[in-house]
Amino acid sequence: MYPNDGFRELERAECLRLLAKVPVGRIVHTRQALPAVVPLNFRLDDDGSVVVRISARSELVRAIDGSVVAFEADEIDAGAQSGWSVVVTGAAAVVTDPAACERLARTGPQSWAPSPQEVFVRIRPELVTGRQLVGGRTLYGVDLPS
Repeated sequence: MYPNDGFRELERAECLRLLAKVPVGRIVHTRQALPAVVPLNFRLDDDGSVVVRISARSELVRAIDGSVVAFEADEIDAGAQSGWSVVVTGAAAVVTDPAACERLARTGPQSWAPSPQEVFVRIRPELVTGRQLVGGRTLYGVDLPS
């Protein structure tokens, strides 16, 4: 009934719409030549970029600034056995433009663990992919025929 064994590939616009609905995702980067994953709160900016706000002195800033990273967020309904996952892959860079920093201070993500010196990091969405699990008997909250 559904291609890909119960998974539906999502278009870029739908991926970005879904990302805007959730507050937390995971950044995937390289740490000592190995993959590392860190959960972070984030905000999707007007241009579709993922923006995070983190300590300027953190190891994470040094690891990701100027690197290609992946950012993943999802929403799962275990009871309905359904949900979605979106991955944004692109270059991460500390935002240095004063006007952009000022705007992000008003509209960007707020730190859940504030530190005295924080920076915004922007991930430009070069590749946006997503999948929706169509499990159980619902799709977008609508009962499906058995």
